[in-house]
Amino acid sequence: MRTPLVVVTGVDPSAVDNAMVGLSWDLPRAVAVRHLIDPDSQVLTRIVSDAGGVLEREELPLEHACVTCALREDIVPTLERLGRDSRWSSIVAALPTATEATQLGHTLASDHRLARHLRLSGIVTTLATQRLAEDLLGDDLLRERGWHTNPGDDRGVGEVACAQIEYADVLVLADDPGTEATDLIRTLARPDIQLVIGFDQLDGGELITQRHQHKRATVWYSPELEAELPALGRSHAWRLDLSSPRPFHPERLLDQIERLGTGRHRSRGCFWVPTRPGAALHWSGAGGQLSIGSYRGWSRRTPQTRLLFTGLGSAPAELLTAFEDILLTPTEALLDQRTWNVLEDGLEPWLGDIREVA
Repeated sequence: MRTPLVVVTGVDPSAVDNAMVGLSWDLPRAVAVRHLIDPDSQVLTRIVSDAGGVLEREELPLEHACVTCALREDIVPTLERLGRDSRWSSIVAALPTATEATQLGHTLASDHRLARHLRLSGIVTTLATQRLAEDLLGDDLLRERGWHTNPGDDRGVGEVACAQIEYADVLVLADDPGTEATDLIRTLARPDIQLVIGFDQLDGGELITQRHQHKRATVWYSPELEAELPALGRSHAWRLDLSSPRPFHPERLLDQIERLGTGRHRSRGCFWVPTRPGAALHWSGAGGQLSIGSYRGWSRRTPQTRLLFTGLGSAPAELLTAFEDILLTPTEALLDQRTWNVLEDGLEPWLGDIREVA
């Protein structure tokens, strides 16, 4: 018999802790496991507890203070160990602050050994509501609030929180954030998301009877934006879906990226450049922060450039103009591919050496 597992994520440690407490007390014979990463000492702390108190507290030095190392070295092995233990009827696990659950979700969906002992019931993303819209669309950095995961973590609060919302099955908010913020998170999240107001309203019993739909979550979360986008109707949020079969011009992308990558909006998607025609590249940003990088190869799929923008109020007209300006022109797109066979394109700091992705 497989043990149901509920995973809790968030950028605000206090919100994560509140959700953990509520779920742990709501579920009989539940075991809770909390992982924390100290970004300075590179130490991973594991705390395992049940209704009777703390059962384990262990500190493990990591070679690198990154989520991948934490998952491989302790998080996944601990979940498997707890899943094998017949004392527990369910597991509530909180990932390190500002950690996305996508990697763990993929591991649990693809590892048949783990699947014999664990059933991922749901991924809960917690949100504090004091300044929710500002958190999602502002330019604050995780490190400015002490929420970063490693010494070199320069991610923005909004970029991480939006990504967590986009992969979640359940969103739980401390209290009602107001109509505008609610419209925003409903636009970012999957249409079938469960929105819960108040940590005490989380129904653990209902959660553990469900099952996380990895493929459905991945399709919505994927940079390739394969999911159908529902109409917004009457909403304070706006959405702008820009796409083209043409790639971005590498030089114009470098020179003008701020026209697309900055502003009070969430942006995500995929793109390609003619100097790296086989590489599907991902785009993820919020507020003033933007990350780009290699996602995977296009294989037999037709390359495309598609970015999805979401915000509050009215969509800036400049976004469409900037998108068109950075794309190859129709004339440039007809040039022989050998024109783009260069040793460097200026994107190496983010995408690596051209020869490594050729």
